[in-house]
Amino acid sequence: MDQAPALLWLRRELRLHDNAALEAALRSGRPLLPVFILDEITPGRWLPGGATRWWLHHSLTALADDLRRRGAPLVLRRGRIAEELPRLVGETGAAEVHAGLPSEPWARAAISRLDLPLQLHRTTTLYPPGSIRTQQGGPYGVFTPFARACRAQGAPPRALPAPAHIAAAAAPRSDRLEAWQLLPRDPDWAGGLRAAWQPGEHGARARLAQFAGQALTTYDSSRNLPGIDGTARLSPALRFGEISPDEAWRAAAQAGDGTGVAAWQNELLWREFSAHLLWHHADLPELPLRRDYARMPWRSDPAALRAWQRGQTGIPIVDAGMRQLWQTGWMHNRVRMIVASLLVKHLLLPWQDGAAWFWDTLVDADLASNSAQWQWVAGSGADAAPYFRIFNPVLQGRRFDPDGRYVRRFVPELARLPDHALHAPWMAAPLELAEAGIVLGRSYPQPVVDLAAGRARALAALAQISGRHG
Repeated sequence: MDQAPALLWLRRELRLHDNAALEAALRSGRPLLPVFILDEITPGRWLPGGATRWWLHHSLTALADDLRRRGAPLVLRRGRIAEELPRLVGETGAAEVHAGLPSEPWARAAISRLDLPLQLHRTTTLYPPGSIRTQQGGPYGVFTPFARACRAQGAPPRALPAPAHIAAAAAPRSDRLEAWQLLPRDPDWAGGLRAAWQPGEHGARARLAQFAGQALTTYDSSRNLPGIDGTARLSPALRFGEISPDEAWRAAAQAGDGTGVAAWQNELLWREFSAHLLWHHADLPELPLRRDYARMPWRSDPAALRAWQRGQTGIPIVDAGMRQLWQTGWMHNRVRMIVASLLVKHLLLPWQDGAAWFWDTLVDADLASNSAQWQWVAGSGADAAPYFRIFNPVLQGRRFDPDGRYVRRFVPELARLPDHALHAPWMAAPLELAEAGIVLGRSYPQPVVDLAAGRARALAALAQISGRHG
């Protein structure tokens, strides 16, 4: 029997369950060699950010342990995909290479130039990227018909079990993970990430089981409340492929057919829509999908951008969100919309600046989702919010954090303010501020922008580029 090995090139499917690339490699009957290549050149500006590098380190550690228990090593290589993958095939004599089908433009371009026995499999999306098309054969530009077309495809295929044992090929040279220096140098930041997360497939599947068994049925009503644990918090696991979107979908379907289940599945379809957009629009991370927004008169205000990044805008719900992001590498989805709206509308700063900060600080930083969501808030993306939809962060805070639990957790200097004053401390009575120990401009900032004036400026800018459109 030909004992030439099958190479399993792992990219964004760092799991053993429900992994179509792994199953195909095992089905070949060849000895298996799992490999991961850290390419810090080909992605260009889309290298992993600091938070995702931290997650990658721990996810690879967990995956290597899972593989080792099944009899296989995880080979680590650092370098250009175009050089390291052919080198591995040459060193091992691999007869087949199995990998996940990528959606990132840089990865697609790199793979298209490889002259290797490469077989690509759907591993990170519910449907093969580019496969969901209109009746005319074109790409969807609006979410609702796209989601309807996805649901018409039917349920995901059967779950693929993790192998109990792997017949491994002889391993070539492998880098030491520690030598990659993926972990941040700031111990406080690393400590905050470590306290908030358990990277790896076991942690992801445990979180999914907990969510499906407890919070899923009430997800539709609780997902907008950042002060409670009402969301799945599975976005990092999906971003790194520690669980498959198929498994997430099936877990929801098994929980019933209530509004919470439908809402959660809709979020999975929004993720799918983002991947669909990136597949068809390679410049989505950099250029507005609606080209008239290229004429937007964005401002340059480094001080305001810095205040926003550090959670020092003087607007409590925004500061709470930005501090949650910095401390934990994640931000509640409702709050993501609020902080993004403040940046691109009230402050009139480019959405690309916000997307770049999220890219570096989010543990779930995904090129498709990050780009599509920022463009959605900015009004320049597919199926974007109407131009006049400008979140009032005070009203949003009062509505979705009415008891102030979220703000008080992440902006503790405001903790003693009464609920009615918490979301707009600049409107609080002097006595209320004094009793809470707050001196605006010293213990807590004055607002970085007048909200009414910022809204008027945004509307004027949007009208200037294209008139009224919604």
